[in-house]
Amino acid sequence: MMIRFKPVFSHTIWGGTKLRTDWGFNETGDDIGECWTIAAHPHGDVSVSGGKYDGMHLSELWAEHRELFGNTEGDRFPLLIKIITASDDLSIQVHPDDDYAKKNENGSLGKTECWYIVDCEKDSKLVIGHNARTKAELEEMIDEGRWTEFIREIPVKKGDFINIVPGTVHAIKGGITVLESQQNSDITYRVYDYDRMQNGLPRELHIDKSKDVITVPALSVDKSVISEDGLSGVKKLLSCKYFDVFRINVDGEETFSEKRPFLLASVIEGNGEADGEKIKKGDAFMLPSGYDKLSFKGRMKIIISSLPA
Repeated sequence: MMIRFKPVFSHTIWGGTKLRTDWGFNETGDDIGECWTIAAHPHGDVSVSGGKYDGMHLSELWAEHRELFGNTEGDRFPLLIKIITASDDLSIQVHPDDDYAKKNENGSLGKTECWYIVDCEKDSKLVIGHNARTKAELEEMIDEGRWTEFIREIPVKKGDFINIVPGTVHAIKGGITVLESQQNSDITYRVYDYDRMQNGLPRELHIDKSKDVITVPALSVDKSVISEDGLSGVKKLLSCKYFDVFRINVDGEETFSEKRPFLLASVIEGNGEADGEKIKKGDAFMLPSGYDKLSFKGRMKIIISSLPA
């Protein structure tokens, strides 16, 4: 039994129209930045679309039908899946870990996340990491606004996969679309925002908290970026303490078989079928506990996110 969801959207200073024009979502506005496809967070709680649980929010499903999630323990649904389409650069930012967030953000989870680059322009770059060698140098660069020296930009291409652990300075740049798998958290500390104004005021920065949590020195690029092999079939992209992420390239028929408490699937390219149900780009659905094997037909690319084995 596949459980489909009705997404929620975020309108942002750096958003655009691609989520409507390229993905087919029925959302108005020229500033659509994020589509939260599977989320149970106070800032975005998706609802079930169709079937036995139609209309229930994911947070309600988690609270009242824990059997669907393999009776996984926890006071909140653990994961959050979103599509981000940037028409302008996002702020330079960093996320805290669980301990720091629990202490400083009213019991929130920290934010470990990862991005699969669905699409980008030629010669695209991301901000991943920084160039400060010591904590003192980091603070000096930030205080003096030496952003060109501080920020580390790296070239990226469609199909690259970016692992972003807490403490990593990062930013998506304009023209890039990603599918993000992350902990169920919305805690972001802005280090720098290009002096942009919103409603006549500069956007809030979080300089002190950023200094607290930024890892120095930054992780090497090869610890953050995995390049797509482009082959058909199933490839595990990441396994960490919070989630596993798989990429499935379907070219005709493909089977995915993993025993997990539940599976979260995102179709990011093409269309076809999953166990006889039609699916297309932009669809997101959950396979509840006991649904350990899935057969795909068609031409499409799918990202599966799950709790670790």
